[in-house]
Amino acid sequence: MGKWQGKIGIVGAGSVGATIAYACLVKGIGKHISLFDVAKSRVDAEVLDLNHGVQFVPMATIDGSDDINVMTDCDVIVVSAGARQKPGQSRIELAGINAEMCRTLIPNLLKVAPDATILMVTNPVDVLTYVALKVSGLPTNRVFGSGTVLDSARFRYMIAQHCGVAVQSVHGYIVAEHGDTEIPLWSTTTIGGVPVQSWEMPGRGPLTADDEKAILHGVRNSAGVIIAGKGATNYAIGLAGSTILEALLWNEHRVLPVSSLLTDYRGISDVCISVPTVVGHRGIERLLPVPMNAVEEAGLRASADSIRNVIRTLGF
Repeated sequence: MGKWQGKIGIVGAGSVGATIAYACLVKGIGKHISLFDVAKSRVDAEVLDLNHGVQFVPMATIDGSDDINVMTDCDVIVVSAGARQKPGQSRIELAGINAEMCRTLIPNLLKVAPDATILMVTNPVDVLTYVALKVSGLPTNRVFGSGTVLDSARFRYMIAQHCGVAVQSVHGYIVAEHGDTEIPLWSTTTIGGVPVQSWEMPGRGPLTADDEKAILHGVRNSAGVIIAGKGATNYAIGLAGSTILEALLWNEHRVLPVSSLLTDYRGISDVCISVPTVVGHRGIERLLPVPMNAVEEAGLRASADSIRNVIRTLGF
């Protein structure tokens, strides 16, 4: 990989792509942010609006175009473009539409930015991460997805609310699919080093099975609540995406549950799902062998099988 310039490319100037750009700008991640979208009026408007705020943030260059050459020499490219799931549309139908987009988009991006690392955000993200990896021909460490980074943040938030502590003091992960088969790792979730399943404070006893069920339901359904209310989720995924980019560009070696290719991880292979992963300059640096009980491991395997079946249905 060549010298890092800190150039971030974002494909898709919709609510998610634009919010990732905004979060990067505010946090000073990347000195050059480029947006690419086939809707010229939309990308031009977002770039103009972002540029009007440059005075108030760490200095950066922001540009955008409906011409893919704006992605030239990006160090990392975030793919947030694609069709959204319509009411009644199956995940496989959505996956098929967005997989076809990836077949042409990813090779075209790599023609202008051959050294880029690819971060997939478009849903279904686990399926599309696998598709992007296969059509790109890139090493496995350089193609990964946002995975369950957002799900894990929702999980920690709901535990924090229930237990009456700051969310920053909760440590725990959602793994596997970014979707309905995701798995909470209750057995290793802690608050300040105390296992959450034995956490007690006055008036707040240990979590019951019903509490755990309610928290997981909240994690799985919160996106639907937000979409019903305002049409899209964008702030939290914008911050989550910027945090992944921060780990990558600043070589933080941060542990994040991103989606990447598993090869004999607890016997699971040839599928992209999320497990706690060290992320740095190289992209995927190491998948952590996080402890799991039998129920959690079975859930991880079932989720992997579900994603792999969708991938096979698409002909990959």
